[in-house]
Amino acid sequence: MSQILFGQSYYLYFDKKLWQAMQPYPPLGTLYAASYLRTKGYSVALFDAMLANSEAEWAEALERYQPEYAILFEDNFNYLSKMCLLRMRQAAFEMIAMARQRGCTVIVSGADATDHPAAYLAQGADFVLLGEGEETLGELIDRLDNKTSLSFDSILGLAYHTGPDKMDYRINPRRPDIRDLDSLPFPAWDLVDVHRYREIWESRHGTFSMNMATTRGCPYHCNWCAKPIWGQRYQVRSPENVVAEMSVIKESYHPDHLWFVDDIFGLKPGWLEEFARLVQHEHVSIPFKCLNRADLLLREGEIDALKKAGCKTVWIGAESGSQKILDAMEKGTRVDQIRAASQQLRAAGIETGFFLQFGYPGETRQDIEMTFQLVRECQPDDIGMSVSYPLPGTPFYDRVVSQLGEKRNWTDSNDLAMLYHGPYTTEFYRQLYRVLHKEFRSRKTIRRLLTSQTQEKPTLNKLFKLAANLATLPFERWKLEKLARRPHPGNILAEAGLSPESAAQPSPQEQ
Repeated sequence: MSQILFGQSYYLYFDKKLWQAMQPYPPLGTLYAASYLRTKGYSVALFDAMLANSEAEWAEALERYQPEYAILFEDNFNYLSKMCLLRMRQAAFEMIAMARQRGCTVIVSGADATDHPAAYLAQGADFVLLGEGEETLGELIDRLDNKTSLSFDSILGLAYHTGPDKMDYRINPRRPDIRDLDSLPFPAWDLVDVHRYREIWESRHGTFSMNMATTRGCPYHCNWCAKPIWGQRYQVRSPENVVAEMSVIKESYHPDHLWFVDDIFGLKPGWLEEFARLVQHEHVSIPFKCLNRADLLLREGEIDALKKAGCKTVWIGAESGSQKILDAMEKGTRVDQIRAASQQLRAAGIETGFFLQFGYPGETRQDIEMTFQLVRECQPDDIGMSVSYPLPGTPFYDRVVSQLGEKRNWTDSNDLAMLYHGPYTTEFYRQLYRVLHKEFRSRKTIRRLLTSQTQEKPTLNKLFKLAANLATLPFERWKLEKLARRPHPGNILAEAGLSPESAAQPSPQEQ
């Protein structure tokens, strides 16, 4: 039986200690693909890049397993993976070369490879899977193992070489997405060194978290959000199927916490209520965090269902405190909805996190200050900041592509470089990051000191950090204003293609 080795390049892209100090999760998308091939009778092994220190460990895995097929299957459930970071791409190219040197047939799947199949084929990949990969991979391996007589040009979602020259290749039409997600086997968690993950989590956070997916895709229209894998499609597992997997995870691995990696958790009307009922009925409640939209959270019964299901934290794509910017992004949400959702979540005892985005065309200092004010008023428990990033296949990318220079990708996720002629310079936004986080951390610490209901006294370390932030914040703000005055060819606000009302409606999904 042919040996198949799965691996990923994404988790090799920056300092491993930094990533592990944050929130290390296994490659869920890879585990789905490996499990799918198992149902077809294939023997699979996993190189878990999250636990590796460099590409050299990929070479060791190749020697250990001697696979016939080496598959770089990126985790398409991790939203950062579609940012096409240069470090990730270079790691993939090096891993392709290592596998080819050992005589493997190399197959690649992921957002960047879907956007740029020719680049991966030119670097030595034999095949590239376009979009969702499980069924395409299954048909391809069956063909390579001579289990079927399918021609390569009949396998949907496949790019491949057609001649000896690297530029001789064919790109087949895309494959329709899998609609019945309940038909997929649960991820192959037994391939993962769960004990090692537990050690990392408990040593850095005191708890152990695992990840799950209940959906695939997002049907909304944010014009900066790339969707190379699922496009505007949205598929959802049944509550019964999700709860069944939760039961297996709880009984087998005993996590303290779950992260539901969906772009939108519980979009389908009534899904959350049924999910909460089943969680309670089957006694599988595990504290979890998820992502959602402010407008959806305000639907009757949604937040109550989240609380009953065990939700600890909801991350909201707030993006901006300026309605002008939200409308230009075709976000489809309103600032007042963000405020209302935050208030209701807090009242229910659920923490909130805000994703914030700066640097969208036309954003002014007033718009930035409105975002700061939104954070001050809503008092989220955590924030994440990025700057507008032109991703291929998005309307935003099409508008600014003529302004892109040689650098079209960040090196790593902390880069914060303006890749187009944004409202301000890269240095401004990096300084904005420092100011935003210093203010946020200071206010959060002061709020906890004033509202603490326990007799626990703040540690000297916390008090020192608070004092340092408060002392340096005025100087950091002065530096920010100085950078704001630096001449720069800023962008004007682009006219949105959708009205706010249309942007608030998801794309219709054929049944």
